[in-house]
Amino acid sequence: MTYKLKSLNEECGLFGVWGHPEAARLTYFGLHALQHRGQEGAGIISNDKGKLKGHRNLGLLSEVFKDEKDLEKLSGSAAIGHVRYATAGSASIDNVQPFLFNFYDGQFGLCHNGNLTNTRTLKKDLESKGAIFHSNSDTEILMHLIRRGFSSELMDNVKAALNTVKGGFAYLLMTENKIIAALDPNGFRPLSIGKLANGAYVIASETCALDVVGATFVQDVLPGQVVVIDDDGVQVDTYTNDVDLKICSMEFIYFARPDSNIYGVNIHTARKNMGRILAQENLDIQADIVVGVPNSSLSAASGFAEASGLPYEMGLVKNQYVQRTFIQPTQELREQGVRMKLSGVRSVVAGKRVVMVDDSIVRGTTSKRIVTLLKEAGAAEVHVVIASPPLAYPCFYGIDIQTRKELIAANHSVDEINEIIGSDSLHFLSIDGLKEAIGLGNQICTSYFDGVYPTPLYDYTHDYNLGLKEKVSFY
Repeated sequence: MTYKLKSLNEECGLFGVWGHPEAARLTYFGLHALQHRGQEGAGIISNDKGKLKGHRNLGLLSEVFKDEKDLEKLSGSAAIGHVRYATAGSASIDNVQPFLFNFYDGQFGLCHNGNLTNTRTLKKDLESKGAIFHSNSDTEILMHLIRRGFSSELMDNVKAALNTVKGGFAYLLMTENKIIAALDPNGFRPLSIGKLANGAYVIASETCALDVVGATFVQDVLPGQVVVIDDDGVQVDTYTNDVDLKICSMEFIYFARPDSNIYGVNIHTARKNMGRILAQENLDIQADIVVGVPNSSLSAASGFAEASGLPYEMGLVKNQYVQRTFIQPTQELREQGVRMKLSGVRSVVAGKRVVMVDDSIVRGTTSKRIVTLLKEAGAAEVHVVIASPPLAYPCFYGIDIQTRKELIAANHSVDEINEIIGSDSLHFLSIDGLKEAIGLGNQICTSYFDGVYPTPLYDYTHDYNLGLKEKVSFY
């Protein structure tokens, strides 16, 4: 049986607050800044003097909380929230986070960004010991492990559980008197802590959410760390010393907002560098103008234009009220999304040799449609340049990518892809160029491009060999 990895999508977004009288409302604003990370569901759990209560549902954040009363009932000075795309588990209300657990001796709220690679093994073992799962998300596993711990100290059981789960994860766990945050040993997922003027602490998947609520950046949560935020402030501990930073390179290429910083690297700057280096690697392209695909490719397009000396023009316009194409759950809806999403500007591109800058090619469907749009608008030539290497391998740490069968670069050469999408030429950024652009060297994960994974794949190992042309390798 093939374990389906679905399609390329954002991970999820986490946000938490401790010590603010309007914690739930602040969490709403923080999640709104993270909406790009997931649009299938959203939820918030508040903490009012030790009493946890929550609201969650399918849909965008504004849809989930369209009734003001749903937010008003979440009183208290602490909260955690989540916007979701289904990296593991189906899109149903049962899988929408944060999860609220009510036990005889207390309550817990839990949310997760990432994907575990030993889910099936752990779930099978836990169920054999009597565990009952209310969702088919991998997030619930952590709570079962914590509750089955052998220590009378919560933090000991949390650390043991974190050492048992494998893969990519950023967790927020709220109890009656604290928020606990944890990051996997490779730091695949970003997580940052900020402080508000009133002394309250916030924690978020991206620093743009800290900025939105007026928080000052304090620190990143580092690989292998477990952080406690409570009335005494922030206490940083570790649950493992076996760490090796491999932050997801797709955060810099596509997922994160351009106004976010990850490990001190600004996303806009990294993307602009990608475009600049891409131009330097492809000096032989003869063109008249540079056009970026809105919105995540605009930074790279400006970098390409500056380095190439070509004018940067707005040759494509995006309908801002259409959801991201990759979010659509079926191929038919994805293609419809492209048709609704973009239009070519005839007066800008007509008769011009256009360099079209995009961030990535997954299946080729979107790229083909955009090339067609530009040519229908009168472009004489369309040269496609991609500000990332060919995406040829799945990710197992929190980004939804199907098996290699659905990745066009896994099954076709660059020349073949060029023919398929109808461009006049096609060029990709090199892996070395990507690393140079981001500036973190080998501390980024490039497994999507080279098939070299930082960790064992555990439950995915056998599934992954289906449709492979060659075996993968590990650090």
